[in-house]
Amino acid sequence: MAQRKHLDDFLRGRIIGRLECVRTQLEVSEELGIAQSVISRLWQRFQDDGNVSRCYSTGRPRVTTPNEDRYLAVTAKRNRRSTASDLSRQLSSATGTTVSRQTVYRRLGHIGLYARRPVRCVPLTATHCRLRLAWSREHALWTPQQ
Repeated sequence: MAQRKHLDDFLRGRIIGRLECVRTQLEVSEELGIAQSVISRLWQRFQDDGNVSRCYSTGRPRVTTPNEDRYLAVTAKRNRRSTASDLSRQLSSATGTTVSRQTVYRRLGHIGLYARRPVRCVPLTATHCRLRLAWSREHALWTPQQ
């Protein structure tokens, strides 16, 4: 039985660099003395999510990639009034990844953005907010007899 050893980050970077320089997987495996199946798996992982570091996680794999999580955060910060359902639809149309509103809520909670609740009534527009503020300022000094 062959002995297994893990590739360090530097060696992984060398492998990816050589593959990006249009070398074949077989050439790289012969140069570095590593099995071609290891090179193939590393290259496939790099193409899938752009990451070559070892995964130490257990359990169910995440539906969204770190880039999609970042997209959710940027979209939520740009449009503060959007709901989790809106953000889920925007992510689906932009990347093709379908996630539930609960997943969006959790992802935003990890970075400190909360209160993305499903809509229960018609949300107020900027015009509504401005008119309500004007009304409250106008009626602020009224007495109960008025």
